[in-house]
Amino acid sequence: MTQTSESVPTEPVALESADDFDDFVADHDVVLVDFHADWCGPCQMMEPAVEAVAAETDAAVLKVDVDRHQGLAGEYGVQGIPTLLVFVDGEIADRMVGAQTEDALREAVAGRSSA
Repeated sequence: MTQTSESVPTEPVALESADDFDDFVADHDVVLVDFHADWCGPCQMMEPAVEAVAAETDAAVLKVDVDRHQGLAGEYGVQGIPTLLVFVDGEIADRMVGAQTEDALREAVAGRSSA
């Protein structure tokens, strides 16, 4: 059951429960997952770029706090933060480690939608 791009959130969504991760990724064609932590300087520097991707592209953005969700971080091999994963149709299509520019994030999610 794929949702249309109209239902893509225009702001980053903070993951509350690890159980919701798979559903969120499955519910959207293109998802940028931002593994971050509040104490991470580069993560904070990237916040405006991540918000812009959520607001201005067809990608949904999911923020995963690695302190709260250590299991998920381990499952996806997150060793340094920020780590950003791009999921397309539920599969990992791209992985970026370290601070990225807004352009790099846009490029990572652009043209990936299957619509």
